Amino acid sequence: MSQAERRELASLLTALDEPAQAGTAGAEPDPDRADPFNVDPVLRRERRLALVIAAACCVFLAGWIVVLAATLPHHFDAHHWRAVWVNFDVFLLAAFAATAWAIWRERQVLILLLMFTGTMLCCDAWFDVGTSLATSGFGISLLSAVVAELPLAFLAFAGARQLLRATVVAGILAGASAQASTAQASTVQASTAQASTAQASCSLCRTALAGSGLDEALPRRMAK
Repeated sequence: MSQAERRELASLLTALDEPAQAGTAGAEPDPDRADPFNVDPVLRRERRLALVIAAACCVFLAGWIVVLAATLPHHFDAHHWRAVWVNFDVFLLAAFAATAWAIWRERQVLILLLMFTGTMLCCDAWFDVGTSLATSGFGISLLSAVVAELPLAFLAFAGARQLLRATVVAGILAGASAQASTAQASTVQASTAQASTAQASCSLCRTALAGSGLDEALPRRMAK
């Protein structure tokens, strides 16, 4: 191996060891790695604003739950019941169709679609079971939730988790490779131009899946 290849390999191995070293007691942060929240004032303001909004929503929602628990009636005749459930199933169908397209095209937006579809399946199971309590359809609702909706939601969340982990690992490896290559002065301008082009065309619907593609979303026994 040449000296440049050895340096690149050492950088990749160091990047892989960084998560384990960061969690050990007494480990010091990398002085060469700047905190983006301290460097970018806009990002710091957005972070503070997001924290304030999230905390305010928690306080408001906690109080609203108490009000609903004290004032809502036990029985209520809902209007447009058929339209509500039909429209919900239409949105669920659209979510499945979009997820299938992202799987077929292997697009990075698949992570968001899996989370969205899994959330809708959980909501479907929750309202199916909750609205059928003390009725003749409770058994069917509970069976469909246990056999179909909740297992599918679990698979969607698990797949999104695996793909997100693959994206993070691929980003670490790409960053380490770029850092090693910047040691050579002749490649600095090319790397900058490539990074600018990638940032300008950053679209989840057009970006391919990172890592090993869809194999990362499959269980280990099913992966190639």
